Amino acid sequence: MNSTLKKSQTILITGANKGIGFAIVEALLERFPETHILFGCRNKNRSAAAIDRLKSKIPSSTGRMDEIILDVSKQNSIQNAASQIETLLTQRGLRLYGIVNNAGIMYSPTGVEEVIRVNTLGPKYVLDYFCHLLEPDIGRVVNITSAAGPNYLSRCSARTRKILTNQEVSWKQIEELTKEFIQQYQDSNDSERELLNSNVYGFSKACANALTMQQARSYTTVKINACTPGFIETDMTVPIAQNQGRSPRDMGMKTPAQGTASCIHLLMNDVNTGHYFGSDCVRSPIDKYRAPGAPAFNG
Repeated sequence: MNSTLKKSQTILITGANKGIGFAIVEALLERFPETHILFGCRNKNRSAAAIDRLKSKIPSSTGRMDEIILDVSKQNSIQNAASQIETLLTQRGLRLYGIVNNAGIMYSPTGVEEVIRVNTLGPKYVLDYFCHLLEPDIGRVVNITSAAGPNYLSRCSARTRKILTNQEVSWKQIEELTKEFIQQYQDSNDSERELLNSNVYGFSKACANALTMQQARSYTTVKINACTPGFIETDMTVPIAQNQGRSPRDMGMKTPAQGTASCIHLLMNDVNTGHYFGSDCVRSPIDKYRAPGAPAFNG
């Protein structure tokens, strides 16, 4: 792997305490000794426990992590975290090398709005508040999305597909679609809401992929891309297997460690900006599923 990494590269990972986020942190600490991780997590106790596990597994990680309390569903939490990190970086004479917008949820008992707030608005506001801290020319942003996004666009309305695949899509257009989805949910009966609940994850990730294109146009001094980690065994996906009476392995789920490849590639290798990548680190379309190993998308 040809790394563009420089000395003392500081990377913020949201949702770092478990699943894919934890695996990304572990991979960076093990493979890139120059990295320093800003460990983003909503809960202080869970964050501390996760950091302790990493210190036990990787002795060289001691002193290379800072706990950052960060709830991406709340703008004030994002703003407070940005202020905390700016102070840390200033004290150390550093800039932020990378942001991994990993925090995500598949379902919320309160309805679709929370899923959209975490999966779509979260990456938008994190970059809005942190963009001035990123190192110009070498800075990286990786939005962890999902193949559920392309799968959703392959079967949604022509209007939604046209908006979210437009390379010139604006945040206003994306935001309007999210508001329409939420309003549709609020106006629906129970059976209709059940369908919307099953679709909101794919919709929110499709919006996040479109957001990535918009961010790359707006923030041209850094590289901004999205990727799917693949079908990974996490606390979000295990219930899918359980509901079908199958094991995660039977369903083809991979380990969180196996789900880090595309994110690490986008953080550390020479890449373009504004694209979506498959779990095999290959550029993929945002409106239909591309299987790992299939030819790269060049559209």
